[in-house]
Amino acid sequence: MIQVGIIGGAGYTAGELIRLLLQHPKAAINFVYSTSNAGNKIANVHQDLVGSTDLTFTNKINASVDVLFLCLGHGNSKQFLETHTFSNHTKIIDLGNDFRLEADSNFQGKEFVYGLPEFQKEAIQNASYIANPGCFATAIQLGFLPLANTGLLQNDVHINAVTGATGAGTSLSATTHFTWRDNNFSYYKPFTHQHLGEINQTLHTLQTSFKSEVLFLPNRGNFSRGIYATQYTHFEGTLDEAKQLYTEYYKDAVFTHMADQELHLKQVVNTNKCLIHLHKHRDKLLITSIIDNLLKGASGQAVQNMNLMFGFQENTGLQLKATYF
Repeated sequence: MIQVGIIGGAGYTAGELIRLLLQHPKAAINFVYSTSNAGNKIANVHQDLVGSTDLTFTNKINASVDVLFLCLGHGNSKQFLETHTFSNHTKIIDLGNDFRLEADSNFQGKEFVYGLPEFQKEAIQNASYIANPGCFATAIQLGFLPLANTGLLQNDVHINAVTGATGAGTSLSATTHFTWRDNNFSYYKPFTHQHLGEINQTLHTLQTSFKSEVLFLPNRGNFSRGIYATQYTHFEGTLDEAKQLYTEYYKDAVFTHMADQELHLKQVVNTNKCLIHLHKHRDKLLITSIIDNLLKGASGQAVQNMNLMFGFQENTGLQLKATYF
């Protein structure tokens, strides 16, 4: 059993991570670090875990754990690692955005690998430090990887994606209160969302000739969890040719699957899946991709990366069923 440490245990992603690791047959939670909750039972904060664990939060760290998950607010992982030291054998998976871009990937001699398994599985398997992708970035990139991999992105990419309320985290703001979210819909950060950096980085890595724009409009939905992304771009081939291209690219992917029918979020909520559907209209290819933002978009993908790093089966501890009804 590998020993796991979690830093920043009170948020949504940490709660999902704890839930997954409690069921993981090859991992044991050694500690969950939270200065604001030290001494408090984990199940008092993550109340779905009542009856599942008697673990408590701690303000002490075991520097010799096998793997460390950083579930801190964006920008805080570097600060934490600057003030805390871990053993040379401790692998680190950061769920924040501190190390996702190449310019930030080398930190204190640690080389962080971008952790999108469908993009670079072998690099993840050989890595000691992982930058877990963002939730929007995961759904969007999985929609375009096959096109970029074959150099077929020749025009602007248009993206409209909706995320649930959990995408904003547990901290309250004017747009996260129930009275604002309920029966409501809005966009935010039009064309400037922070995940565009990693999206563009991956697209340019796969297709260096890509010179067009990625135009991304993120939206807030009045549901709790999930991301529904619709994306379109120019495509000269037929729908059957596009389907063949995507099926070939994802033939060995454990969690990313092509769907014949149009998609809805209940197909992926509470799973680590990404489902993709293609539709052709004249010279435009419409790609729909859906994920659970807390699982494939965060904690589930982090466990998927952990499995790859330690040589486990990729889906170990992640055989989850959708909350369909």
